[in-house]
Formats: sequence, C-alpha cells, structure tokens
Amino acid sequence: MTDLCHRKPADSKQIVLDDAERQRCEIWTRVMGYHRPLSSFNIGKKGEFHERKYFSEQCAQLDG
Repeated sequence: MTDLCHRKPADSKQIVLDDAERQRCEIWTRVMGYHRPLSSFNIGKKGEFHERKYFSEQCAQLDG
C-alpha cells in the first residue's frame, strides 16, 4: 500500500516564497476541554507543552 500523504501529483510545481511573503504559524492546543493558542501560555505552561510525549496508536493484531 502506498503512503498517500507523501505522494505528489506528476505535474506539481514547487512554490518558492520570500521571507516577506511568509507568516508565522500559530499553534493551538487543547487545555482543560477547550482550545487556546500556545502564544497565550505563560513560560511554565509553554515548558510543559514542549515536554509532552506523543505516540501513535498501532492496530491490534488479532489471533484467529
């Protein structure tokens, strides 16, 4: 099975942007049941956010 996330169309062209054309990507995260931008966190909460561990859930192998 091919990875659809990494496939590119045959006629795709690379887009090149100058630094003046770029904008900062704002990161949002879920805190206590609602979403907040990371930029609004105090220094302690930003540190906790960067210490988080991420995992990917694997499919279960069923016998039978």
